Amino acid sequence: MNRTILLFGVFFGVTAVLLGAFGAHGLKELISESSLDSYKTAVTYQMYHALLLLWLGSTSKIAEPGKKLIFWCLLLGIILFSFSIYLLATSSLHSINLEGIAFITPLGGAILITAWILLGYRIFKYFK
Repeated sequence: MNRTILLFGVFFGVTAVLLGAFGAHGLKELISESSLDSYKTAVTYQMYHALLLLWLGSTSKIAEPGKKLIFWCLLLGIILFSFSIYLLATSSLHSINLEGIAFITPLGGAILITAWILLGYRIFKYFK
């Protein structure tokens, strides 16, 4: 499981750098300032959570079942939160119908918050 968590941490870290560079250089003239700000938020949150995945996969302080649950929350949260923002921020550039996607971003955010709460619980439980 640790290897999987670490590989996803690397994947999301690499893609955050790539998408951030693309946003800064490729999208700057193509989307509004407001959309670019949203895009940057998605990149930032993706990177924060990529780093958390790297830490999670590296620690032995959290038992496997708890680690697995936190991992799945982070994975789902990153995808729903950051990637929905990428789609919404670039909506002027593609023809994807995004009418039903607005609820996905806060759902992803709630799942990321859940991951942090689960992590806090595990840390609290470990360091009695």
